[in-house]
Amino acid sequence: MSAHFKKKSSNTSQEIPTASMPDIIFMLLIFFMVTTVLRETELLVNVSIPQAEAVEKIDQKRLIQYIYIGPEKLESGVGDPAVQVNDALVRDLPDIRQLMFARLRDEPSTITSLRVDRSVETGLLYDVQQELREAEALRVNYSTSREAD
Repeated sequence: MSAHFKKKSSNTSQEIPTASMPDIIFMLLIFFMVTTVLRETELLVNVSIPQAEAVEKIDQKRLIQYIYIGPEKLESGVGDPAVQVNDALVRDLPDIRQLMFARLRDEPSTITSLRVDRSVETGLLYDVQQELREAEALRVNYSTSREAD
């Protein structure tokens, strides 16, 4: 009786189709390239921020607009105090008002973080603060480093 039963062999293969795998990989690669933020600001001024005891960290970094105030970096050393917004030096202080007003129009919850060098006189800092007030950028943060214990 066992001679009458034959095992049927199947003609299907057990391989996983990999023809669309490069398409999937490139779609994932493009997705991560578009959603990842890798932008770093090139500092054109020297900034040595002061230390403080009470430091509070801001979690939402994308809402922060940094303004750097310090001696300008030159090939021959350092120059006069200058103001940097984004990747450019601001020669005329009223330009800060226009830049910040445009930024606040796009993102109303923007926090302006001032990174001021220790050696900068308060007159320049006061002028920058006045321009921020004129632009209605009233959420201002002063960056410091944590004091060593």
